[in-house]
Amino acid sequence: MRIFGKSLSDYVSYEKGFLILVLVVGLARLALSLLGVPNSTAKFLSLTVLYLLGMLYYSVRVATSGFGSYKQLLPVLALPVIVGSCIVVAGIILAILTGKDNIFSAPEYSGGVDGKTWVHVGGHVLAMVIVPLVLWLVGSLIMLVTKKFTGSRAQPAGTGA
Repeated sequence: MRIFGKSLSDYVSYEKGFLILVLVVGLARLALSLLGVPNSTAKFLSLTVLYLLGMLYYSVRVATSGFGSYKQLLPVLALPVIVGSCIVVAGIILAILTGKDNIFSAPEYSGGVDGKTWVHVGGHVLAMVIVPLVLWLVGSLIMLVTKKFTGSRAQPAGTGA
């Protein structure tokens, strides 16, 4: 499968370490919650913070490394959100099936309402589309500034210069 001229494996290889970090943090957050660690402690393992840090880092790195440009930034920012959201969705479904809250379904992290609902699952599935687009819009502005300050006109790999 090709996405904006690159294979999915190109994107995964480009940010493999970050994707692993998102996976580890998401699973650790769920595991701590399931093991009885208070949510007030487990909340410090934040996928949202990782997404924001990834947006800052990759908005600069994609522009300066020659990996690509604005189009390639979207999948780079979408993959971590998809990985993290799959963990969140699994946590919510686990809570629905067991009837026992975890950090992803607890009312304090679900807008003050019961988070063990299929509507909540649907919201996170929808977020897999919306969040990457928002990150991409902000990241594109960062990339624009990066290109202006560095004079970076790097061509995507394989397109010639």
